[in-house]
Parts: sequence; C-alpha cells; structure tokens
Amino acid sequence: MKKITLSICIAAILWFIMFSPWTASHINFWYCMTTSGIILTSLALIWGRELIKDISVNLKNIALGISIAIVLWGLFWIGDKVSQWMFDFARPEVNTIYDMKGMTSPYFIAITLLFIIGPAEEIFWRGFIQRNLMKQWGANTGFILTTLAYTLIHIWSFNFMLVMAALIVGFLWGLLYRINQKWLFPLILSHALWDCAAFVIFPF
Repeated sequence: MKKITLSICIAAILWFIMFSPWTASHINFWYCMTTSGIILTSLALIWGRELIKDISVNLKNIALGISIAIVLWGLFWIGDKVSQWMFDFARPEVNTIYDMKGMTSPYFIAITLLFIIGPAEEIFWRGFIQRNLMKQWGANTGFILTTLAYTLIHIWSFNFMLVMAALIVGFLWGLLYRINQKWLFPLILSHALWDCAAFVIFPF
C-alpha cells in the first residue's frame, strides 16, 4: 500500500502543477502532461510489472477499444449539448479546457495523446492502481477508490466540467476493468483514441 499511496501522491502533485491557477500559467501544459505520463508509466511498470499480463492485443480487443472510444465520444457529445442547455457556466468552462492547447502544435498534441498520455493513464490508473487496490480491498472497493482518486486529482483545475468529465470516464473505464482485467488493452486504446478525438480531431 505504501507504493500505491506514494504513486497517487506523485500523480496529485503532477496534476497540481499542470492544472492549478498558481502554476499552470508558468508551464507548457502538453509538455508537462507528456512528462507526467512517462513518469506514471515508469512507476507502474517498475512497481507493478505483473500488469503486463493484463495486456492482450488481438483483433477482438482492438475492435472493443475502438467501440468504447466511439461510444464515449457520443456520450460526451450528448452531455455537452445537455450541459450547455442546463448550465450557463458549461460552455465557458469547456472553452477553458480547450484553451490549454495554447500555441502547442496540434500534431504534437495528437501524437502524445495517442502514444504517451492516453496509454499512460490507463496503465497507471487501471493497470497499476486499480489492479492493486482491487487485490487489497476487493473488486468493488478498489474500483470505487480508484475512480475517486482519479476524479479528485483533477479538482486542482477548479473547473466543474473537467472534474465531472474525469468522474464519468474514470467510472466507465474503471467499471470495464472491474468487469474484466483482461480488457486493459481495449481501455488503453479507447483512452488514446478518445483523447485524440475529443481534443484534436472532433472537439466538442
């Protein structure tokens, strides 16, 4: 548990640096996010090498990953329309999220989302954190604790829409991993594709 606790604390510090109003203006978000992804993946692979057993690449899992990404994008498209109708603050907060793209090349963002950031989050949060918490505390408790941790580290942004987005995707990816730990590769693929679609190709 010491390694899990330390890992979550490191993630919280990294997310504070990237998202907090006191630090975010002093860094390039995408360079920092890419570095954070590399750090978290390294921790997961060093302290939880057994997660590699959960990564199974085959046509069925590729199709599942693509399907999950499409469904998630559709849910968020609907959610974006509904939230704009219900809350006046929704669109400005979503625009704030997209403002993080700044002057960074969209090609750099797309490549890092596909090959570093998206995969890193699933390898770390589901493959390492949730896997071990489920082993330690049981499947349901491990799933809930991971979802809460993944959501709460986004609170540094003070952006309600971003925190709710983290809660929804964290819950859905966590639930799928709770159902079947052999679905880690589909989750990695879906996270990478969804990130790239939502931020670069088909933004909301």
